[in-house]
Amino acid sequence: MATATLSPADTDKLSNLKSAVAHLSQISENEKSGFINLVARYLSGEAQHVEWSKIQTPNDEVVVPYDSLVPTPEDSSQVKNLLDKLVVLKLNGGLGTTMGCTGPKSVIEVRDGLTFLDLIVIQIENLNSKYGSSVPLLLMNSFNTHDDTQTIVEKYKNSNIEIHTFNQSQYPRLVVDDFLPFPSEGQTGKDGWYPPGHGDVFSSLMNSGKLDALLSQGKEYVFVANSDNLGAVVDLKILNHLIENKNEYCMEVTPKTLADVKGGTLISYEGRVQLLEIAQVPDEHVNEFKSIEKFKIFNTNNLWVNLKAIKRLVEADALKMEIIPNPKEVEGVKVLQLETAAGAAIKFFDKTIGINVPRSRFLPVKATSDLLLVQSDLYTLQDGFVLRNQARANPQNPSIELGPEYKKVSNFLSRFKSIPSIVELDSIKVAGDVWFGAGVILKGKVSIVAKPGAKLEIPDGAEIANKEINGPEDL
Repeated sequence: MATATLSPADTDKLSNLKSAVAHLSQISENEKSGFINLVARYLSGEAQHVEWSKIQTPNDEVVVPYDSLVPTPEDSSQVKNLLDKLVVLKLNGGLGTTMGCTGPKSVIEVRDGLTFLDLIVIQIENLNSKYGSSVPLLLMNSFNTHDDTQTIVEKYKNSNIEIHTFNQSQYPRLVVDDFLPFPSEGQTGKDGWYPPGHGDVFSSLMNSGKLDALLSQGKEYVFVANSDNLGAVVDLKILNHLIENKNEYCMEVTPKTLADVKGGTLISYEGRVQLLEIAQVPDEHVNEFKSIEKFKIFNTNNLWVNLKAIKRLVEADALKMEIIPNPKEVEGVKVLQLETAAGAAIKFFDKTIGINVPRSRFLPVKATSDLLLVQSDLYTLQDGFVLRNQARANPQNPSIELGPEYKKVSNFLSRFKSIPSIVELDSIKVAGDVWFGAGVILKGKVSIVAKPGAKLEIPDGAEIANKEINGPEDL
């Protein structure tokens, strides 16, 4: 533990915290020691910044171009052998609160009445049926999503896919004033706790007993991805490459656009591959970090990791990912959450690589503007896969800016009789009390901003190309 460099005041803080945490009956001993470890590292002020002059751009051996991967074996028995070594793990701890939903985000309907989770299950079912393989699905829940998810997965019990759920750690929020756990100061409900980010996936996989169970079944690799990334599907070329080259950890990266300037990127640093996040960048270099000239790729959070390597590193307590302090205010009390990210673990594994994948493997739905994209004619659904419409010439998706009236999924859905056609759209901005009829076609650059207090209805079948609309007279 990193107590050696603590000041006397911090040593007292940690000691008081330890005795308070010891009395928390809601969490396991593993969770208590994991939490105290994290706080000790935070207090010791481990260096977060990197030395800018030591950063090197990774070469093609470190970040492998997707096109250079050898094709997947044609023989279906070889494919089955590959798949039988694989586990798919979806990070399912998030709630759909940003989009006005209660319950796990993975049960928001994405398309044709199917949720994120439905699509994930259909994809893996199809793989298992096609090749006679047995790829299991693991869902890492948080205490926020656990109960709902248990109920939801019941509906898949007759599918040809094993579904396992486990919980990530539950840590107490820290009260900033006295550095004691919020739950021991009277906040006994859910608000006293937090899930400590997806960097917790490795130790939780181990602590839940799932890791040893998977290893005993001969599984070798886990494909970890966010449950809301519709592009994160099993890729046999990547799996084949990792098995052939004995890579312990692979991060899928993709070319950065101006929309992704804050995303973490891979660098070569002191002879190792490392994730560089914006929080670690010295202030004077932030603009350089955000430029797409020097740092051309960003982390999609699609990760492929060797299971034996996870076991080795968790047992050695070697996964000391950068700590992300996340200050919050709950019921007027300032609290602190200490979190870690799974991508930051890359530097602790051996033979690590990035693979520079096509943008189609990164299709997250973080807001209703993303939902508009995937529900539109820009995409089709086939065997659980969301595929981009070949008719769109522009490789980039249109930029979509929706006003606060559209923030919640229920409001968003009620304002469209049907989702407009956007195959030829470059950008759209919608603000104010705007309602869309059925069969609307949008092309080029479109702005629809209703005058304050006025309702603006776009009629059925309207075609709007390169236009600014503020009232019915502009249609």
